[in-house]
Amino acid sequence: MLFSKACEYGIRATIYIAHQSKTDARASLKDIAKEIASPEAYTAKILQLLVKGNIINSTKGAWGGFSIDAKKCKKIKLQDIAFAIDGEKSYSTCVLGLKQCSEVHPCPVHEQFKGIKKELMWMLKSTDLHSMMNSIEEGSSCLKI
Repeated sequence: MLFSKACEYGIRATIYIAHQSKTDARASLKDIAKEIASPEAYTAKILQLLVKGNIINSTKGAWGGFSIDAKKCKKIKLQDIAFAIDGEKSYSTCVLGLKQCSEVHPCPVHEQFKGIKKELMWMLKSTDLHSMMNSIEEGSSCLKI
């Protein structure tokens, strides 16, 4: 598993919110939770992290909900979403979870995973919200099974 469950939900929620925002609509917590198949309470916590990470906007009140400024979609990288939810540490720590793993004291898979980690970081830094949303809208990828 590459992402935590919370991060998976957060990425899917962000894509859904961005799609709704294209028509200037705000997405409700209930609609987001239903769309990403996540419990509402759990989804609310994830959305709080995304708001705190300046990924999405939250508007309170009768006409409130969650949105994303369309201009930001090309600037928001997958890395921004993942770090807002899981933190940077999740992608810089030992793959086996060993605290003492380092170049000096490597874990059994340290060398093999270095290349994978480098490619993972490149993918997180180079994939933007706009391209993820467009691939779904074009039908070249899906968000639901």
